[in-house]
Amino acid sequence: MRTLHLLTETALPTLAKAAAAHCQAIKLSLITDTYTSNNLINGYTKCKELNTALKVFDEMTHRDTASWNTIITGYVNSGNFFSALEVLKSMKRFGFLFDGYTFGSMLKGIGMGGGLMYGQQVHTDVVKMGFDDNVYAASALLDMYAKCGVVEDANKVFKYMQGRNTVSWNALIAGYAEKGDFKRCIDLFSCMEMESVRVDDATFAPLLTLLDDVELYELTRQLHGKIMKRGLEHENTVLNATITAYAECACIEDAKRVFDTAEGYRDLVTWNSMLAAYLEHNLEECGFDIFLEMVRLRLDLDAYSYSSIISASFGDAQQNLGKSLHCLVIKRGLEVLTQVSNALISMYLKFNRRSVEDALKIFENVDVKDHVSWNTILTGLSQNGHSENALRLFRQMHHNYLTIDQYAFAAVLRSCSDLATLQLGQQIHVLVVKSGLKGNEYVASALIFMYSKCGIIEDAWNSFDASYKDSSVTWNSIMFAYAQHGQGKVALDLFYLMRERHVKLDHITFVAALTACSHIGLVKEGLDFLKSMETEYGIPPRMENYACAIDLLGRAGRLMEAKELIDEMPFEPDVMVWKTLLGACRACGDIQLATHVASHLLELDPGDHCTYVLLSDMYGHLKRWDEKASVKSLMRDKGVKKVPGWSWIELQKDVHAFNADDHSHPNCREIYQALRDLTSEIKNSENAFILDVPLDDLDLAHGYWVVGDDGIQTVI
Repeated sequence: MRTLHLLTETALPTLAKAAAAHCQAIKLSLITDTYTSNNLINGYTKCKELNTALKVFDEMTHRDTASWNTIITGYVNSGNFFSALEVLKSMKRFGFLFDGYTFGSMLKGIGMGGGLMYGQQVHTDVVKMGFDDNVYAASALLDMYAKCGVVEDANKVFKYMQGRNTVSWNALIAGYAEKGDFKRCIDLFSCMEMESVRVDDATFAPLLTLLDDVELYELTRQLHGKIMKRGLEHENTVLNATITAYAECACIEDAKRVFDTAEGYRDLVTWNSMLAAYLEHNLEECGFDIFLEMVRLRLDLDAYSYSSIISASFGDAQQNLGKSLHCLVIKRGLEVLTQVSNALISMYLKFNRRSVEDALKIFENVDVKDHVSWNTILTGLSQNGHSENALRLFRQMHHNYLTIDQYAFAAVLRSCSDLATLQLGQQIHVLVVKSGLKGNEYVASALIFMYSKCGIIEDAWNSFDASYKDSSVTWNSIMFAYAQHGQGKVALDLFYLMRERHVKLDHITFVAALTACSHIGLVKEGLDFLKSMETEYGIPPRMENYACAIDLLGRAGRLMEAKELIDEMPFEPDVMVWKTLLGACRACGDIQLATHVASHLLELDPGDHCTYVLLSDMYGHLKRWDEKASVKSLMRDKGVKKVPGWSWIELQKDVHAFNADDHSHPNCREIYQALRDLTSEIKNSENAFILDVPLDDLDLAHGYWVVGDDGIQTVI
């Protein structure tokens, strides 16, 4: 009999003990005893041996409510709600009475994913059978409504409960926390304290998930104090939520302090929480250190651990580290996990354009591709200039009847923009409308950009007009569209209208405004925008904003002011800023400043061909052949090759591609003759003059500049 006692006393019996108890029950002729059989069923269900449990259940000569409840609970705990529902129907058909545990198990299964309709049916049975006053059944009912997202119905059940316990209060707090209703959660917590209801770890954990802003730091500290007062600080759910709450409130030091004082109580989630806290605060080095400590301690790392640290490994500086992590993933056999593969795809796409093939290989080898897999590869291909591949994969998604969301549409529309494939872009626009996503800010922004790049500003405006205008994303896009079409005044009018309608501005809004000023030569207005960003709008200028202001000054020929602005920047200028100034030096013919700027660029990015080409061209125009030869020689020594620019245009359903100094097109002669005619016409214009560039040096991919009374305009 000892084995049977062990089975009933052990919370998580092993399969060996359950089988031994089963053998002993048969040997002692106790298998016909209902209590013994119920214990055996319970033991097998806890060991996830449902088939064996069912066999014992089917062989029982006498069953009671507990027998049925045990089978129902086994199915629910294994995630098989619909089998549990069938058992419940059989229980009712055979005339067995339900009790609080029956309803509790069924409602738990519904809350785990059974569906609200079934929950309402069970609620009907709860009322009909008089269990609405049963604390266990009522608490389970409340929890079910909360988990199904109908928190107001959960609140109604709560109000009519006769005897509320901690479980009831916790379920309601968790329901409101899931909805993000911070005020209701705090009110309920205060009521619990006033009514002297016992609070536990399940009370504090959902509250802590809502503390995600620096303004809530003091409240986080107060809750932490209450947790410590009750001795709950080492309960895993509370411990992990406290680390995350401090990190979300921008106090990484307190998060680390909580982590350090929890030695001996940490689980894998604790380590992952601290890892995520470091990475979200851009403390990659600390994150890598804690990851290495996890490896050293031989923790059984999960997909979240690997995907988090892989996501932090991007850029050429961390390329070797990222590849090492990839090797570790393969060694642990985790490359089959979709979440980890998605992180690897994203990592390779962020390295550089040469790593795109590695990302594609991983994507092709993912057995189960989810939305994140498709969206990651589509976005990465689009951003890295592999637009043809992006279109091919999008076509594959469409043919396979996969659900296409806003991220996939935004990525493929960007590819259509890059290739100037208007007809394909219009077809995708139709799919967007059919999907009901035309109002989505990211899709609308991509549509605006696509139509703008294809030269149809009217359709760009129509896409903006059809979008929701409550965020800056679409406003910024339409401002860029008008600015790049030479209609800077319209773009600025949109800026003022945006401000009038109280749409929240961001630094991209000011990039668009500065671009508009740059295109129509409003230097003073542009500089005023830059100065007012932080003082009037509370938006610190970023590198992009300074680059636009430098471009504005450079186009106006005010190179020294542009250089002074770089010196006054609160951070070190990056490649984008120096390139902008170098382009201005080329336009103004200032070779002395250009040489100084080029030295910075060659130090920051010695592999970029643009710096060498611009400097070489400037020396060539000044007929300083020795310096031009030196630049060419340096380029050869560094192994840098000029990458020709490409341009696309769609005419009568055909896409024509051109690169710099291109003669491969079958209509090459006619195209160059048209250029000559245009050049002659422009030269003869009274209000414009063309830069003196030989026709053979014209870059069909990038166009050339014409200066007239209305400012600087791109002709080709």
